[in-house]
Amino acid sequence: MSSSVALVSDAAKARAALTPLRRELLERLREPSSAASLAGQLAIPRQKLAYHLRVLEEAGLVKLVEQRPRRGFVERVLVACADTFVLDPALVQGAAHRAGDAQDRHASEHLVITAAALVRDVARMREAADREGKRLLTLTIEAELTFATPADFDAFSEQLSEAITALAKRYAASPLRKGGRRYRLVAAAHPALQTKPTTRTP
Repeated sequence: MSSSVALVSDAAKARAALTPLRRELLERLREPSSAASLAGQLAIPRQKLAYHLRVLEEAGLVKLVEQRPRRGFVERVLVACADTFVLDPALVQGAAHRAGDAQDRHASEHLVITAAALVRDVARMREAADREGKRLLTLTIEAELTFATPADFDAFSEQLSEAITALAKRYAASPLRKGGRRYRLVAAAHPALQTKPTTRTP
């Protein structure tokens, strides 16, 4: 059974996966298929698709699950090695941020860097858990808020920080919790993307 999430941390693998056609192939190969079948779906010559599938296979992004004889050739059935591929942010990350930026919890640069590290670390742990057949215990809380003024945002930030600090003290490392699993908590807020209202035709 393929892993549901796989981290792409190798530059060669990333290059192999990032062309539009290969991204489309990875999407379609969530279910086993062959070059001949995909050629019919995409209206692209089988020989051309076979080349791109070979590149994906050599990169370790798809794998062979079956070979079956067809008229005049052997059909190779492939499947993606994961349902979702996550690009390691380190592959495209720029120069290291300044220490001062990391100390500003309202800096958007720090939020992006923290989120990138979160993606990388959780994807790696998820891969390891899948290999061992274990569950990766995580927590995600999402909510949409509205702040009328920057002062409201600042007040909420202070209240949230105080609440988290008080709660964290209850579960901080202590001699009574030897051998427990350490967890990292990240709390972040950013403006929600504006969505265009849908217009109904009479």
